[in-house]
Amino acid sequence: MDVILIPFIVVLSSVIGIYVWVVIASVVMHWLVSFHVVNHNNNFVLMVMEFLYRATEPVLGRVRRFLPTLGGLDLSPFVVIVVLWFLQAVMGRLLLKLIVVGSV
Repeated sequence: MDVILIPFIVVLSSVIGIYVWVVIASVVMHWLVSFHVVNHNNNFVLMVMEFLYRATEPVLGRVRRFLPTLGGLDLSPFVVIVVLWFLQAVMGRLLLKLIVVGSV
């Protein structure tokens, strides 16, 4: 069972790490558009914004429902990133336990 479970945990942890970077990129892109650093009428910028929105909004939207409104401050990306880091830490501990127990 360790033959399948260990690589699965490694891949899942990697996917979570990539998704954390997608959330960070979404926040940075939103700031760049809001402060008029990038032109949101550019086709490439629109494609990147659309991808980031579609990749992050299902998760961020659910988190926003449970967070109180703080004016213009959106804490949902912070909450999502902290939860994802927690999941990565749990998977890392599980992986360590599987490796140590499997080597005995």
